[in-house]
Amino acid sequence: MTGRKRRVLLAAPRGVCAGVDRAIATVNRALELYGAPVYVRHEIVHNKYVVKTLEKKGAIFVDETEEVPEGNIVIFSAHGVAPVVHEEAERGKLAIIDATCPLVTKVHKEAVRFAKEDYDILLIGHEGHEEVIGTSGEAPDHITLVDGPEDARNVEVRDPDKVVWLSQTTLSVDETTETVDALKSRFPNLLSPPGDDICYATQNRQTAVKQLGAEADLVIVVGSENSSNSVRLVEVALGAGAREAHLVDQPEEIDETWLEGVGTVGVTSGASVPEILVHGVLDWLAQRGYEDVETITAAEEHQRFALPRELAASAGPPQRLAPGARRTRQAGSNPPAEGPT
Repeated sequence: MTGRKRRVLLAAPRGVCAGVDRAIATVNRALELYGAPVYVRHEIVHNKYVVKTLEKKGAIFVDETEEVPEGNIVIFSAHGVAPVVHEEAERGKLAIIDATCPLVTKVHKEAVRFAKEDYDILLIGHEGHEEVIGTSGEAPDHITLVDGPEDARNVEVRDPDKVVWLSQTTLSVDETTETVDALKSRFPNLLSPPGDDICYATQNRQTAVKQLGAEADLVIVVGSENSSNSVRLVEVALGAGAREAHLVDQPEEIDETWLEGVGTVGVTSGASVPEILVHGVLDWLAQRGYEDVETITAAEEHQRFALPRELAASAGPPQRLAPGARRTRQAGSNPPAEGPT
């Protein structure tokens, strides 16, 4: 390291996107209005710090809807759910607050529309991801999952002239393009969705990390292992030329041996990562001589999403709130002494 300038290139944009911000705010607002506990089906977003913080405030995260006691509130995560999950909640007399990202909802609506028109829908995405499960559930008889270019070479459809592709919103832009090209080579009349399914935030963060990868010896991506868009950032950084790229949830996970021979460190974060975690990594690097921080801006973001209508100031309690369950209280007032009956 002797004689080499130590510096940090900080990606912009990075971190929490509009959909994630809305989802986290949804849980906080529900806790404020209705008091603890509030149940959330699956992690509201894929970030350990966020989940633990909300748990401390009274959110209870469950794997399945049937784990929520009858008559309580259940919040659906930003990744979206299949219609069958709504039906399960209704059978359990649960009050539904849907925090699905509006950009994911857009893909759901596209799936419903093309299924009604009897298209074969090729959904590009990763098997088992919550978003893919939710979208597939909108039209299970019409949707086939395509998990990368290799899958594209083997997929079968009923009518090659009536097929459309959709995608998970958090994929690698480059890999998705490669997959679409492979599909078009087999189905020349393949229809594309009316708008890009990969969300603006995913694309912007990948564009920014490409710039980091081209200049940095090491790229540190702050994010959780189950965060698809964070994992993609590591892949994109390596593809852009970074010698090393690693995913960490917090600075304690950084291995000091990664810094050997490193002059420039790139830092970014996934779309579900609060900025406090990025500051922790920057502080950790500064303590080791990487105090010079330069921001690399790839795009400006001004997108905002309103909270779910169930949480509007004039909405009152969620529509499906069962008799005997908690009722709305004014922000700042004391929570009820007892939970729902």
